[in-house]
Order: sequence, then C-alpha cells, then structure tokens
Amino acid sequence: MAKMKTHRGSAKRFKRTASGKLRRYKAYKSHLTGKKSPKRTRNLRKGTLVSKGDQKRIDSMLPR
Repeated sequence: MAKMKTHRGSAKRFKRTASGKLRRYKAYKSHLTGKKSPKRTRNLRKGTLVSKGDQKRIDSMLPR
C-alpha cells in the first residue's frame, strides 16, 4: 500500500505541538487593519489551538 500524502495547503497553515495538538493562526489580520482597534490586531497576532471538532478533520490531512 502506498504512503499517505500530506495535504500541502494544510501543512502550510497548521503546525503540530509536542503533545500532538494542532496550532493555527487567526484570520482577519492581513488587510483593512486601520479600522480595527490596536488591541484587536494585537490579539490576532497570537496563535491558538484548532477546535476539537476540526482537529479530527485536519488530522487526516496531516499524517504524522
């Protein structure tokens, strides 16, 4: 049986943590930031973990 291929789009967007969870970056940061408050843009810089429901779906796209 052939090896499972990694979904390259997902590989660029998600990183796996040491415990196996998936890390992602937040949306709405790339442009039109003049109207957003500095606090909001600052909080959008920080990464967060993928939700439990989405993690099952993304796990299949990123084999270990």
